[in-house]
Amino acid sequence: MLTLLCFMTAALSQPDATAGIPNVRQADVIVYGGTSAAIAAAVQVQRMGKTVIVVSPDRHLGGLSSGGLGWTDTGKKEVIGGIAREFYHRVWRHYEAPESWKWQQREEYGDRGQDTPAMDKDARTMWIFEPHVAEQVFEELVAEHHIPVYRDEWLNRDGGVKKEGPTITSFTTLSGIEYRGKAFIDATYEGDLMAAAGVQYRIGRESTTEYGEQWNGIQTGVLHHKHHFGDMNISPYVTPGDPSSGLLPRISAEDPGRKNDSDRRIQAYCYRMCLTDCPENRLPFPKPEGYDANQYALLLRVLDTGWREVFEKFDPIPNHKTDTNNHGPFSTDNIGMNYDYPEGSYVRRREILQEHERYQKGLMYFLANDPRVPEDVRSRMGQWGLPKDEFTDNGHWPHQIYVREARRMVGEYVMMEQDVLGKREVPNPVGMGSYTMDSHNVQRHVTPEGFVQNEGDIGVSTKTPYRIAYGALVPKKGECGNLLVAVCVSSSHIAFGSMRMEPVFMILGQSAATAAVQSIDQNCPVQAVDYGNLRERLTADGQRF
Repeated sequence: MLTLLCFMTAALSQPDATAGIPNVRQADVIVYGGTSAAIAAAVQVQRMGKTVIVVSPDRHLGGLSSGGLGWTDTGKKEVIGGIAREFYHRVWRHYEAPESWKWQQREEYGDRGQDTPAMDKDARTMWIFEPHVAEQVFEELVAEHHIPVYRDEWLNRDGGVKKEGPTITSFTTLSGIEYRGKAFIDATYEGDLMAAAGVQYRIGRESTTEYGEQWNGIQTGVLHHKHHFGDMNISPYVTPGDPSSGLLPRISAEDPGRKNDSDRRIQAYCYRMCLTDCPENRLPFPKPEGYDANQYALLLRVLDTGWREVFEKFDPIPNHKTDTNNHGPFSTDNIGMNYDYPEGSYVRRREILQEHERYQKGLMYFLANDPRVPEDVRSRMGQWGLPKDEFTDNGHWPHQIYVREARRMVGEYVMMEQDVLGKREVPNPVGMGSYTMDSHNVQRHVTPEGFVQNEGDIGVSTKTPYRIAYGALVPKKGECGNLLVAVCVSSSHIAFGSMRMEPVFMILGQSAATAAVQSIDQNCPVQAVDYGNLRERLTADGQRF
């Protein structure tokens, strides 16, 4: 996987007081991560007149925003402001140019987005886009602001973080480079810097009683969306109805647990594939190494029921392409195969990424080629493939997996279901969210009746936008005084299901950066930043509350 190669590239330069010291880099603020939140944070630091370095484990900038998730989960787009809105304005500006429409006439594309038009002409924003366009925008932001980016730089998670009391002084990467700063921002999907700095975090689902929430914990019997087996009554066994024959692949033999209890399982990951049906730009689905058609035996039983929603989440993005997401009881979500990911070593994570890539590539190859697949599905899938002009240095496959959830900090303030649903007042807001509380499936199990079923998929509307507390971005007092967390924020599992959207991550990246700079200027821990000053600056910079 390209995202796990040990290759480092430094882009652009900025005055560095440690330029004469080998293997040391220094700036006022060090941002760890290459996500959309990381770039928003770095841009904000530079605009506030401080030096900044982005230390990115990835070669490509933008995380999921440039990794295939072009069908933006906006929620209420009017709550998206600041650098996040600027990103979508730059996307709009790109598609205003006629030459941007290489494989499709603009008029043919239409204007359909996720509960909102793809293009908002009055606001000059565009919410739906191709992966390479998003990456281009992030690279332009970095270049325009002269932000140094060190790529393929992986935190030494075993003793690489140096602290003096509750203050991080530096961290070292596996390449041996030390990054020194006055303030640090963890903008990774995994929360590695946060964890290595000794900050408290959670993995998995809290019980419903821990925070008094309705939709947290194990959710057996709760069937939201359409990502379940419903009343198909499909046998999970190799020989239908015979437990002695063993389970089909990708069904857990474990007890799913008691409804509403806590667990350490996490919602499924997938790659947000960019596909095309444009013959001139299409490559056939490759047969992955280690392909095993038997892995998709359960899908055949689903198709045998007459289910035909295979293509329902081939969401259109410009130039005859898609952002393809999970849909149905057996789809691109690799349920139950990611539990080790949040705390896994880099080697273990690589194994998980390879498993997900093999599974998902194999799924597409299976649907397009296996003679047991109904002909109407197989022939239609054969019209799709990977676009030649996307992810060109990674076999046209996304460079970023969809880490829907990993670690979540337990910080000064824990965002809960009550906050997201507007049932309590959120203190010291620094941004807003509005998306549905959305968790993908967590496990696939056998019901007491002897059928296969998925568990964990939740979709509960927030109805109205809600505020996100500054305390959700900072560790508890005494744990770490100069670290902010922009992605793995302090939140319950189900509240995070609404907050875990790319526009929100950009919003929180900008807010975290503003607080980092003000903590430096005020010479105080991030927990003690003057909120009045913080809100004033965020408001001036276009954040919305």
